[in-house]
Amino acid sequence: MTQLKITGMTCDSCATHVKEALENVPGVQAAEVSYAKGSARLTIEAGTSPDALIAAVAGLGYRAALADAPAAPVPGGLLDRVKEWVGGGDNKAGHIGDGMHIAVIGSGGAAMAAALKAVEQGARVTLIERGTIGGTCVNVGCVPSKIMIRAAHIAHLRRESPFDGGMPPTPPTIQRERLLAQQQARVDELRHAKYEGILESTPAITVLHGEARFQDGRHITVRMSNGGERVVAFDRCLIATGASPAIPPIPGLKDAPYWTSTEALANDTLPERLAVIGSSVVALELAQAFARLGSQVTILARSTLFFREDPAIGEAITAAFRAEGIEVLDHTQASQVAYADGEFVLTTEHREVRADQLLVATGRAPNTRSLNLEVAGVEVNAQGAIVIDRGMRTSAPHIYAAGDCTDQPQFVYVAAAAGTRAAINMTGGDVALDLTAMPAVVFTDPQVATVGYSEAEAHHDGIETDSRLLTLDNVPRALANFDTRGFIKLVADAGSGRLIGVQAVAPGAGELIQTAALAIRSRMTVQELADQLFPYLTMVEGLKLAAQTFNKDVKQLSCCAG
Repeated sequence: MTQLKITGMTCDSCATHVKEALENVPGVQAAEVSYAKGSARLTIEAGTSPDALIAAVAGLGYRAALADAPAAPVPGGLLDRVKEWVGGGDNKAGHIGDGMHIAVIGSGGAAMAAALKAVEQGARVTLIERGTIGGTCVNVGCVPSKIMIRAAHIAHLRRESPFDGGMPPTPPTIQRERLLAQQQARVDELRHAKYEGILESTPAITVLHGEARFQDGRHITVRMSNGGERVVAFDRCLIATGASPAIPPIPGLKDAPYWTSTEALANDTLPERLAVIGSSVVALELAQAFARLGSQVTILARSTLFFREDPAIGEAITAAFRAEGIEVLDHTQASQVAYADGEFVLTTEHREVRADQLLVATGRAPNTRSLNLEVAGVEVNAQGAIVIDRGMRTSAPHIYAAGDCTDQPQFVYVAAAAGTRAAINMTGGDVALDLTAMPAVVFTDPQVATVGYSEAEAHHDGIETDSRLLTLDNVPRALANFDTRGFIKLVADAGSGRLIGVQAVAPGAGELIQTAALAIRSRMTVQELADQLFPYLTMVEGLKLAAQTFNKDVKQLSCCAG
């Protein structure tokens, strides 16, 4: 008879789940588990590994140890790992999170950042993932989309560039299946290096593959992907389940084989005609990429492109797209979608749009519906996003949330920063996430980059502004590139002259916006920005020139006037 001491069980139901888990361990003939005594009595076959017994209990979120002193374990073995989780290790002394068990639902940017910080703080973590490890960004979002966009950019330059007069173009042959294989290989490489490999090499993190659902405010039921259920008891929990494409209720759409961004990025074909419903980041990045790879693209925008941003942004991108042959239909909605004989027919108030494939990219909805949040006391807003404060705390004690499943901006770097801060707060800290100087980039060409206030947002908050817009034909780098599409706009507080916002449409705008973010964070005035040294013939020099326009006519300055 073998006996385990078990801590962390809070009810007889916990004991039932522990009994089931132990009896599923090879070599266990019978198990009697008592919540009241905090113990388990096992009838096992000779040679049954005690490591496996303890691991089965730890996988449910409880702590276990052999009642009698075991033989010295093999260093680095599973028993060593579990002993460390229950406080047997001496390398985490002094951490507030020592001995704390944190459940993390999800495995994307927010989840991974939180799990690793929690371990650093001395906690042990059970990470629950229902799909592919790594979440949206590395698997079906940022990484594959930017690879495809880069390939499309190179295809575009081979077909057309400002230097065609002296370097005749050679239109490329696009082999989408090979590009896709290259794209997926890099995705797999990064997922293993940045997610799977790290989890495998971090003993204090246990990974459960399955669907999580709250049982109450202290327990999660996990329907395991390989069958059966486990109950995870936690001291703290982080919800980081991300978001999925939101599908508008257009009649006929659900019966048609449309693409979301996920299918578009994973498909090895290039449709001859592609219709895109959407007018913001994902829709426009992919629309331009497909157009540059050879598809004839039509965009249906309910209002205008980037209608939530400064109007100059949408105007500039619309002009750039139309110059490339992309059809942009402003103020156009599909009232009906039909699909027959391999063709989509979209009925709009103006005319029919026909296409071989349809991409729907109208935003992303939080993945919260299946979590049973109400029993845990976690509140969501009308869109289903979890409501959190600046410390990532939800309405429920001991439960935090971060990333795209919350009401935070849906950017992976925001999610990761939120996850790290949530872990600090879950283990006794008190830190906040300040988004007042959050940069954002859209990887169209030209790129769109913003930080801080737009004029409209500042006026909404009662701030009187003074703004300047500098077109790129005033920026030496753009002139040298023979590409002057776009602008840089600075928004200043009229009273103090302090920089409070920047909007840029430019090739490489994403590389200059962080300088603007640091200037805003440092509370610089536009004059202080104008007085800084910027290297000549860089796009970021455009920030200095834009700042100089508050007091000078930059057309009357020499090339690199200070």
